[in-house]
Amino acid sequence: MRNNLGTKEHLMGGRILLGAALLLGLLGNLCETRAGVSNSLLDVSADGTLIACSNRDNGTVTIIDRSGRKVLHEIPVGAKPEGVSFLGQSHQVAVAVYADDRVVWLDADQGTRLAETSLFDEPYGVVGNMAGTRLYVTQEYPGTVAEIDAQSREVLREFPVGSLPRGIALDEAHQRLYVTEYLTAAIVAVDLETGKVVDRWQGPSSENLARQLVLHPTRPKAYVPHIRSRVNVHQGEGSVLPFVSVADLDSQEERRRKTLPMDSFVGAFVVANPWESAISPDGKILVSVFAGTDDAFVAEVLDDNYRELSFRRVLRLGHNPRAVKFSPDGSECYIYNALDFDLLIYDTESFNRQGHVRVCQSSLSEEQLLGKRLFYSALEPMVGRRWISCASCHPDGDPDGRTWQNPEGLRNTMTLFGMAWTHPIHWSADRDEVQDFEHTIRGPLMQGQGLIRGVVHDSLGTPNSGRSADLDALAVYSNSHKFTLSPHGRGGLSAAAQRGRELFHSAEARCAECHSGPYFTDSRPEKPFRLHDVGTGTEDATEKMGPRYDTPSLLGIYRSAPYLHHGKAATLEDVLTRFNRDDQHGKTSQLNPDQISDLVQFLKALPFEDPELSAKGAKLTKVEK
Repeated sequence: MRNNLGTKEHLMGGRILLGAALLLGLLGNLCETRAGVSNSLLDVSADGTLIACSNRDNGTVTIIDRSGRKVLHEIPVGAKPEGVSFLGQSHQVAVAVYADDRVVWLDADQGTRLAETSLFDEPYGVVGNMAGTRLYVTQEYPGTVAEIDAQSREVLREFPVGSLPRGIALDEAHQRLYVTEYLTAAIVAVDLETGKVVDRWQGPSSENLARQLVLHPTRPKAYVPHIRSRVNVHQGEGSVLPFVSVADLDSQEERRRKTLPMDSFVGAFVVANPWESAISPDGKILVSVFAGTDDAFVAEVLDDNYRELSFRRVLRLGHNPRAVKFSPDGSECYIYNALDFDLLIYDTESFNRQGHVRVCQSSLSEEQLLGKRLFYSALEPMVGRRWISCASCHPDGDPDGRTWQNPEGLRNTMTLFGMAWTHPIHWSADRDEVQDFEHTIRGPLMQGQGLIRGVVHDSLGTPNSGRSADLDALAVYSNSHKFTLSPHGRGGLSAAAQRGRELFHSAEARCAECHSGPYFTDSRPEKPFRLHDVGTGTEDATEKMGPRYDTPSLLGIYRSAPYLHHGKAATLEDVLTRFNRDDQHGKTSQLNPDQISDLVQFLKALPFEDPELSAKGAKLTKVEK
């Protein structure tokens, strides 16, 4: 009797164990198939054996053996690689090469390049479907998603999704894509069958710099790290704020998007510049990395539509963390310190650090690397209150798309690209070297200790260069940004752009009188500076320094709206018509609509050749420090 019962119990126990094993296997497979569902600079293969890491500064992708914690391959892919994704269950990797306008396909086992797919411009985020047959890529400009066949590696279709998209995620049913707009932090839903935008989660107009989003594995939720740029605030502690927004994807209620302030998430502990978030495969943990304060928050995900997250712990990281990812089985979490070139490994029970992998060696000079670390830092000696860094408004040299109400008046954020060739600095030409930003570091915006010992010289007087190795390094990095060619001129000027070029250089339109030379500006570091009244100074009642301004470069203007010092011109057409009624900004009032269109097509094609080669040939002055 006991033997029979024991046998039955044994059989029943075996069935239970077998059923549990099957269930665990099923859950494991479900977790594995989620590899690559949200964009990141990191990805883990579906079988959990390999890690891919995108190295923007080196132009490479590193393949890491997860169990051995060692680098297997570092593969050159091109200029400024961003998102990476393993394809389905395979060890093939797709990487978006932002500055080269292409997706590069890699064999992670062999460490080789397989192919490349040309795209229109600025691919950033990539995700693939579970079957490994389709790849979806955000193109920041002109605001589209490209759908690529992973076998033929050909673009099947492109559909518009909004303004400057970066983040991208694919839902479990493969029916919808979710995309973030970089400068608005809005979430856009795209129906994959039609390629049409079917929904939008919009936050306040101050929301800014959303590079990524992540979906909850079992609930209809999306999490977006971003900042909020409050353009009317001059103080560092109120101008730029860190957030994670949570969107209810299946709700039509008015409050279906909530912003969680990360600077008050745990007491008064301030973080800066959220870059990426990751959620564990079981949906219970969310980790967000903060590239300005070099730390991360680990949070419990709540089944609560009001609080959403509960603080668990802070992780102290290295320089400029930009990526975070969980292993498919949820046992480990990986964080990439982009300016240490280091991958940190944490267990997800305690979130204690278990090890690290040196992903690559820096390709930057020691001075450039130091300068870049300072540029992205929201810590002393750069910043006193932790909210803001140089990169909060000029990430990777780009403008933030904002017009700030500064004490001197409205000021549209300018690009850093080509700055070494276009000194003086600022719309008002009130600084003649990058080292003069010591005034900003010590001022009310950043409130830092500063990089110079002693008194700071006047911004247009005795040079501050040479007084601090750190400040000189910051200048070297800031002056290192270079333009890439416009997609509108890369293959040569169109007929319309050629007609526009003739108009631009004509004695009648007079555009080239100020926008001259390889950088399309007459700005020079020699004093007295060449400032011009183009009729815009009187349009801002708060202006204190105008109405004469430094001439900005026109290179890259195709994707840098809004325009003019006050940021009131939404389009290039507005610059030439609505904001040039009296022909002070070139003579354009006599041009008909077709001529205006031709002129715009020429402006959008800039640069269509490398301006630095021409500048060197013309012996223009370049400011190195």
